[in-house]
Amino acid sequence: MIPDKAPGEHVLHASGDLKKEAHIPSFEKYKELYIRSVESPEEFWGDVAKDFFWKTKYTGKFLDYNFDVTKGEIFVKCMEGATTNICYNVLDRNIYEMKLGDKVAFYWEGNEPGDEKTVTYRELLQQVCKFANVLKSQGVKKGDRVSIYMPMVVELVVAMLACARIGAVHSIVFAGFSAESLCERIMDSQCCILITADGFYRGDKLINLKLIADEALQKCRDKSFTVEKCIMLKHLTKEDEAWSGSLSPPAKRACPDLLQEKQKERVRKVRPPPQVFHVSFVHNSFYLNSSCLINTGLCAHGRLSRSLDGSRLLLLSSHSHRTHYHSDDVYWCTADIGWITGHSYITYGPLANGATSVLFEGLPTYPDVSRMWEIVDKYHISKFYTAPTAIRLLMKYGSEPVQKYKRTSLKILGTVGEPINPEAWQWYYSVVGEKRCPVVDTFWQTETGGHVMTPLPAATPMKPGSATFPFFGVVPAILNESGEELEGPSEGYLVFKQPWPGVMRTVYGNQERFETTYFKKFPGYYVTGDGCRRDKDGYYWITGRIDDMLNVSGHLLSTAEVESALVEHEAVAEAAVVGRPHPVKGESLYCFVTLNDGINYNQKLEGELKKQVREKIGAIATPDYIQNAPSLPKTRSGKIMRRVLRKIACNERDLGDVSTLADSSVIEQLFDNRCCTAV
Repeated sequence: MIPDKAPGEHVLHASGDLKKEAHIPSFEKYKELYIRSVESPEEFWGDVAKDFFWKTKYTGKFLDYNFDVTKGEIFVKCMEGATTNICYNVLDRNIYEMKLGDKVAFYWEGNEPGDEKTVTYRELLQQVCKFANVLKSQGVKKGDRVSIYMPMVVELVVAMLACARIGAVHSIVFAGFSAESLCERIMDSQCCILITADGFYRGDKLINLKLIADEALQKCRDKSFTVEKCIMLKHLTKEDEAWSGSLSPPAKRACPDLLQEKQKERVRKVRPPPQVFHVSFVHNSFYLNSSCLINTGLCAHGRLSRSLDGSRLLLLSSHSHRTHYHSDDVYWCTADIGWITGHSYITYGPLANGATSVLFEGLPTYPDVSRMWEIVDKYHISKFYTAPTAIRLLMKYGSEPVQKYKRTSLKILGTVGEPINPEAWQWYYSVVGEKRCPVVDTFWQTETGGHVMTPLPAATPMKPGSATFPFFGVVPAILNESGEELEGPSEGYLVFKQPWPGVMRTVYGNQERFETTYFKKFPGYYVTGDGCRRDKDGYYWITGRIDDMLNVSGHLLSTAEVESALVEHEAVAEAAVVGRPHPVKGESLYCFVTLNDGINYNQKLEGELKKQVREKIGAIATPDYIQNAPSLPKTRSGKIMRRVLRKIACNERDLGDVSTLADSSVIEQLFDNRCCTAV
């Protein structure tokens, strides 16, 4: 599972002085801790739990579970009987016991440069108490579900923590979703109240959030589900003299005439702090949709149920170990809180560690492609965590926009969201980190709650594109199609053999679907839905979703592997590969490539790209079609919408819901540039 010693061949070591820091463990120490976490989980996680306040201790077994559908209902139980409150632990405890009241919790950076605000832990607690009182005054109580549909503002964090403080369950909906999607998620979670904002800018694009929210609430009523109350934050329509009670200043690009139907509730004055509701360790603290529900034919309609206090043990440990966070660091995760990364590594994980973080409302390319590096220098960010999609996007513009800024504060770089191809990894490591910052390539899912496989900075030597080794308490295995565990170098289905604190416990309201999706295919294992390869050194390489595997003439090919081969060509900035039905081969490879600035697409280049894939993977992987794609269809969080690309490859115009597209004009351009597919 983990090699006896750190591999020495074909690996990279950061050239910075991170190794000199006394708190950085060696590879041997990492292995010792890992073995302890697997063989003695109660002892290992018990030590982590000592960093929190517990109203009552757990009784019985620390961890109990069943992953085998043939032996009865699937369940995960952890620290049954323990009670605590996540909001109390990340705010009150940090302020009153750790004396962090005046420490900055968040530097908020708005969409427009110069739109900024600093929020301390004490200020955050005051606003959370105030808003918790508002929720209670509106009848919200322990166990109620609260829908949150907001931009990346500090008030979003306030709403989350206010829910946690009174024992309510928050259900955050990404602010890029349509009214129909919001309606579905409100109804799925049976929410009693909606929290939203008037609107926000994403780059140059105005999002009228309140109109979308009003439309969603009407759709709920049309389906006989009424949400009685809606609270709206005045973000763009806020006047200068009226913002003192808010944690975000008036927007630089205000919109005082933004259309809004009504404003239901305003937060005016602080009342005494509300009672802290200590809840069971396994109390449902939030629901979140997963786009990883596999083998169901459905996307993003399963509400995962999560014990936040279980997640807290994982998040405290993973945020601390994987970033080597200590008190003078400034940490920036560029994700949106509407996704699990934002829940885990913007809000709960950093706050649990008493960290100072950056909360960013804007885009990496607005008002120019140097925005991220400007922010790094502005706040002296030391730990930086972003998505491979963002890295590939910025690679397209070369090194000059990066090198305009010093970036000397950076110590550790991280990636999240998808496997990173080696070329993007090398650019990130060499250009952004100047070969002195370790790259922490994290693998995890909405379902896992936090990191489950990543390198340990400076302790585990790096291989570009590898997720490296399992995190504490996580026991991976690779299975073949028959469900047999493979040893040594191998490739197959990635599964986990036992749970850890923070793993999902069910799909809300649909236990049968939970069991069918994640446990039925291979009884006794949690099935991730991802393919994986383990090399001779014991490093794990995520090859992509199993449903992103293509069956070409009886050969299973990973789309991620083909994409990586294409991007290795110096002309290619980004690539996406999908399957297209073929009457003889079963499936053919249809590739979309985005070229670097100044490169023209022609037959010569197409020939070079096909040759590159042939040489890197084999003749069986030679692309059937390669289409020039100046832009790819992406969500506002940066994920490529492969479902849409499959439709384009097949020349099918019925695309379904594309409301989350960052730029819908890309679609027609891609249809116009389609390859001639006679077969």
